[in-house]
Amino acid sequence: MPRDSLHDLSTRLLAFARARDWEQFHSPKNLSMALAGEAGELLEHFQWLSETQSATLDDAKKDEVALEMADILIYLVRLAERLDVDLVDAAYRKIALNESRYPEERVRGDARRAEEYE
Repeated sequence: MPRDSLHDLSTRLLAFARARDWEQFHSPKNLSMALAGEAGELLEHFQWLSETQSATLDDAKKDEVALEMADILIYLVRLAERLDVDLVDAAYRKIALNESRYPEERVRGDARRAEEYE
């Protein structure tokens, strides 16, 4: 079984939830709230670190961060399944939108938001 497929991951997560009768709790509202909570837990690992420290985590801290990232991915994949959203397609559509909003010749090296440009 390929371990890099979002579809396969979604199928496994759905089976996990169904085996535990948890789908009843996995409404879009609940999943999005859980996702936000996990994002907050990820932020806690970087709070008060310098830019350099945040980019040079030791192995133990990096593993903790990886597991928080996994929690975020799990809730996001479950939310996509519940709403019938193709995350890969949505990501490619968003990239195309960002490419038109932020043409490289206009924004290179500038972190402002699109609405902040003239």
